[in-house]
Amino acid sequence: MTSNPVAETVASLMPRARAELTELVAFKSVADFEQFPRSESEGAANWVADALRAEGFQDVALLDTPDGTQSAYGFLPGPEGSKTVLLYAHYDVQPPLDEDGWETPPFELTERDGRWYGRGAADCKGGVVMHLLALRALKANGGIPVGVKVIAEGSEEQGTGGLERYAEDHPELLTADTIVIGDAGNFRVGVPTVTTALRGMTLVRVRVDTLEGNLHSGQFGGAAPDALGALIRILDSLRAEDGSTTVDGLTSAAQWDGLQYDETQFRKDAKVLDGVELIGSGTVADRIWAGPSVTVLGIDCPPVVGATPSVQAGARALVSLRVPPGVDAVEATKLLEAHLAAHTPWGARVSTEQIGQGQAFRADTTSPAYAAMAEAMGVAYDGAEMQYAGQGGSIPLCNTLASLYPRAEILLIGLSEPEAQIHAVNESVSPDELERLAVAEALFLRNYAAS
Repeated sequence: MTSNPVAETVASLMPRARAELTELVAFKSVADFEQFPRSESEGAANWVADALRAEGFQDVALLDTPDGTQSAYGFLPGPEGSKTVLLYAHYDVQPPLDEDGWETPPFELTERDGRWYGRGAADCKGGVVMHLLALRALKANGGIPVGVKVIAEGSEEQGTGGLERYAEDHPELLTADTIVIGDAGNFRVGVPTVTTALRGMTLVRVRVDTLEGNLHSGQFGGAAPDALGALIRILDSLRAEDGSTTVDGLTSAAQWDGLQYDETQFRKDAKVLDGVELIGSGTVADRIWAGPSVTVLGIDCPPVVGATPSVQAGARALVSLRVPPGVDAVEATKLLEAHLAAHTPWGARVSTEQIGQGQAFRADTTSPAYAAMAEAMGVAYDGAEMQYAGQGGSIPLCNTLASLYPRAEILLIGLSEPEAQIHAVNESVSPDELERLAVAEALFLRNYAAS
């Protein structure tokens, strides 16, 4: 990394950053309070609030959002007449999944092969620490030249919209000239990247019922309608022969015209088994950034171990649909629910319940903030040119902020590069990326103040 006082300060703060990330990762802050204690999320929210107070932030508060979670907020005034920048991250995390699949405990930050492992290390507790590093580096080198608002939400991973609804009810709270979303990632380690497009999402629970109760498969099988079999047929209808997403009425012909994703590299990043084909058509970038994609997240059915010879009376599944910019998530939800009903066989009873939704997002890359970030990343990454990429995931808050503050510039950066394996077992963060991006954010704030 190019030597400069800000970079040197961030480097000196990295041991503290590791210690703080260790504390944050230790909170099992999954916003599913049926499986994880609410106290874990409250503990993480309080940690963020305490960190903001320690940095001199004013109006620090834990905001009770409509979905039952909390968002930590604080404001640090800037010099008279200065611009205001909103820094966003989230402290909630995905469940650890198969804890036996982790090489080290998921809620204990552990260093291995030059990376720090732990649930939320990259997505997105590392983003919280990144913001703190950048601000501390500026304070140590002449001060912070802009007003800064920080918001760290507690339900981003659940898609339940708590912070979006809170922001809509309190539109003055998060107003800013520029918004930096610290929840994206570089195209790969060492390639400075801003994410300019996010797919939207809808999350639907589908239930199929066919019988008043389970039946003996030997006595009734062959004539009695099997709810699990019906559900499998419904789910299969969501994909074409090549694996492309097929939801009746939902088009998927969009193309990605930015940074491209080499198919061989994608197979490596996605850890696709030898001989197994990728699904869909078009370039990899078309498929993961510009087109819709459906994923069956879970099915309620008897496990293999302990299963009985029964015709199932009921079954349900959780279905996620990602939609690209230009597709309304509300309309996509209606199309998905109509598709599920239309493809239900045997007259089975089907019901759907929407449990999460977020709109897609596309940024304006012609704004002064992008020029300021490009210059900052060039310094932090030794002259490397900033790249523009999409992201297949969703950050529902982005569109809410874009609607509330249409003049605000929105940039997405972060630590979730492919090696991070976010949402999977053995999630990790590159400390080198954390260091460089903290430098880039600090220099961006300085550049932006002068623009």
